Amino acid sequence: MDFSEVIEKRHSVRSFTAASVEREVLERIIAAADTAPSSKNCRSSAFLVIEDRDTLRAISEMRTAGSAFVKDAPAAIVVLGDSSETDMWVENSSISATFIQLAATDCGLGSCWVQVRGRLRDKSDPAKGTAEDYLRNLLGIKERFSVLCVVALGYEAE
Repeated sequence: MDFSEVIEKRHSVRSFTAASVEREVLERIIAAADTAPSSKNCRSSAFLVIEDRDTLRAISEMRTAGSAFVKDAPAAIVVLGDSSETDMWVENSSISATFIQLAATDCGLGSCWVQVRGRLRDKSDPAKGTAEDYLRNLLGIKERFSVLCVVALGYEAE
């Protein structure tokens, strides 16, 4: 698929088949994300690849709205930024997440970005905390990393 086709074909996918995503495909997507440009080439983005069904189900509960479909994805990539490296981590991680989605399309997968940064778990009850704190506790994310988003991945259901 050439670049123009990737751009035209990419769209948000929230319904996936049960088929697993091959390890080689996930590695190819992460390799593409690693090539994303970053401020002063600091490479402040990091990634957690999640394939465990129970963990995906728990991730789907990080927000009361907008993340439930993650439980049905065969894989997800948590996109992190190392805020100790640069104050440009949000921009760097956003570019990396975009590369993930474009690479997923090129590999024949569907994807959908689920925003984490700046989102409450429940808009109607701020006392429940943030989606980022929930994921930090669930996944044991080190303090120097901030969570930008989760990109759900899989083969698109018809």
